[in-house]
Parts: sequence; C-alpha cells; structure tokens
Amino acid sequence: MNYKILTIILLTLSYFSCKESKQKISKEPYFHWKENAYRNSVFKFSLDSLVHEVEKGTYGYIDEIFIAKQDTIVFQKNYNLDYAEISKDKKGKMGCGSNMCLDSSEINRYNYYHPKYHPYYLNSNLHTLQSITKSVASTIVGIAIYNNELSGVNKIVYPFFQEVSISDSIKRHLEVTTLEDILTMQLGLAWEEFGKSLEMDTNVSEMELSDDWINYTLQQPIKAAPGTVWNYNSGASQLLSKIIKDATRETIDKYGSRSLFKKLNIQDYYWKKTPSKLPDTEGGLYLKAEDIAKIGLLYLQNGVWNGERLLSKTWVKEALSKQVKDIYQDGGKEGYGYQWWLTGDEPPLAVGLGYGNQILVIVPEKDIVGVVYAWNVFEHKAKYIFRDFVDILQTL
Repeated sequence: MNYKILTIILLTLSYFSCKESKQKISKEPYFHWKENAYRNSVFKFSLDSLVHEVEKGTYGYIDEIFIAKQDTIVFQKNYNLDYAEISKDKKGKMGCGSNMCLDSSEINRYNYYHPKYHPYYLNSNLHTLQSITKSVASTIVGIAIYNNELSGVNKIVYPFFQEVSISDSIKRHLEVTTLEDILTMQLGLAWEEFGKSLEMDTNVSEMELSDDWINYTLQQPIKAAPGTVWNYNSGASQLLSKIIKDATRETIDKYGSRSLFKKLNIQDYYWKKTPSKLPDTEGGLYLKAEDIAKIGLLYLQNGVWNGERLLSKTWVKEALSKQVKDIYQDGGKEGYGYQWWLTGDEPPLAVGLGYGNQILVIVPEKDIVGVVYAWNVFEHKAKYIFRDFVDILQTL
C-alpha cells in the first residue's frame, strides 16, 4: 500500500477514534451538598442555645437556618410556621393578611402580608430573599464582566438609559456615573429608604407601586455627585436589571439561569417581574436556603465552581471588600462592597441582608456559609438574630 495513502487512513481512524472518545466523556456530576453531623462541643452548645431561643420565639418568626462548612452541611432546620394564622387580621400599606383582603386583586406579588407569596412562594420551599436579591444580581453582573459582555465597573452607565425619558440634569449626571457607583450605592440621587419600614412612606414603596421602576428612579432629584456619598437605594439596584438586559440581550433571570444557576445546579427559583417586565433586582428573587448558600460558596471558592471559573479573582476580591467605609458615618467599621455588606469584624464578614431578616453570611477565614430565613415584618417585638447567629458561626 502506498505510504501516503496509509498515513491518511491512519490519521482518519485516529480522528474518529478521538471524536468518539470525546463524546463518551461524561461531564462531572452536578454539585450536591454533603452532610456531616460532626460539630465541636463549643459550636454544638452554642447552636443548641440558639435553637432553643428560636423555638421560644425570641427572634420572632424564623423560617429556616442553614449552616455549611466548605461543601458540607453541618446544620439545617425548617420551622414550618403557619403564616395563614400569623397573618390574620393584618392590614396596612404592605398588604393584607389571610383574612383581610377584599378581593383577589389585593393578593399580588407585592402584598407582603398574605401567605400566598410571602415568605414562601405558592406553598413551595422557595423563600423570598428580599434584598439578598441585590447580592445575587451583583454576582450576575460580575459574571457578565468576566464573559466580556460588560466592559467593567468603570463603564459609564448613560448609554443603557438613552431611551428613557429623563431631564437634562439627570442625563449629565448619568454621563459621569459608573457601574461601580451603582454597585456601591453611590448613585447620588435622593432616596429615602434605609432604616424605614415599608409601612412608612418611602421611595422603595412608591417605586413598587409605579408602572415603570427605571423611570421612577431616574426622576429623583440629584443629591450628590456620583461616587461621593453612600445612600442605600433599591432603585439603583433595579437599574442593574436594565443594564444586564441591554448588555447581554437577555433579561437577568434568563442570563442568570444559564450563566449561574445552571452551573450551581440551582434548578428551582422564582423571580418577580416589574410592570415593565424587567426582573425585580432589588428584592424579587426566591430560592431554597441550600441554593442561596451556593452563591456564598462560589465566593469562598474564589469564583470557581466545579473546575470552571465564573467570576474573576479581581471581582471576588473587590465585591467583598469595603469599597465604601464607615457607611453610617459614625466612626464605625461597617462598609459596603458590590451590593454586599461588610461587617466591622476583623477580618470583616461579607453579608447579604433582606427585609424581614433574611441573612446570608460568608465567613472567608473559616470557609463557612450561614443562612437565616425569617419573616419579621409584622408588628411584634423580637430580637434581631444576626449577631447571635454570626457569633455561633465563628465557633465552628
């Protein structure tokens, strides 16, 4: 046989052999939490004490507690509270309870008192995150930057809002506003929200009643130059929904589903939509406790999941660093990153916080993620669980 022909045949056979071999290589299995009952005596004693106080009602309406070290669950408990009973006779600006709605039109996704949608979605195990949604939305922004669909945090944001009807002064303001200014709550527009209940008149409650949340946010007066003053602003977080839509040509729920949730084997979620059909990135996401904990674990793994990098090392470092220091202007050490709170602890803990006492805590020094789901929105006295919970995590 001609040597040249023989070489071609061998190369062809080699090609199909390699092709068949590649097709047979199975992907690594999806991530699943491991379970381990081991706990040191100090942690066990502290945890038992916390659980006792939860069951006494000291911390109000606590729905779930989840604690994991690295990829292993060390504690998980659901308290199965009866919100149909708890919400009875409750009515106010935030909504109507199980027996207080006049008709079905009042039972909607922004009725915070009725048990149909809060705290669980349609009797499922999907729990409202409220403003922890901001931390997830920020993570998806970080993925879009890593995928080169957004140029970076220094990107000027005005091009994303050119078609929105805004004043000339807001236009000039946005022409010097960066994505980082939005991520760090330094948008510079007037906004009343922080430290207030939704029963009070706030910008966020007005925004949720408006037909166009983007337009509402960008109609607010200018209070400071962008990047100069920290002011908690859920409207700013909602702007991220529009930015992701324009940058990726997908809504953030769809883009996040394939670029984040699917990677982390998060199969079930619910994301509220605003009247303009944009996903609610200021507080509209619902996840299981074990799934929001995966977001924390992604950061603990420096942005890598199952061998694949989803976030750059730079993003992970900057997102969980105090881009804004002393946010309360009281000489304290509390800070803010990219839609993440940073505690005054040394070293600081990265925290996602949501209305009603939703908590996601990342403890980098110990590779720990902790989650508390609750629904303390009703008028009753309860101790805030955050510091007691964090102190227990530190003993693990």
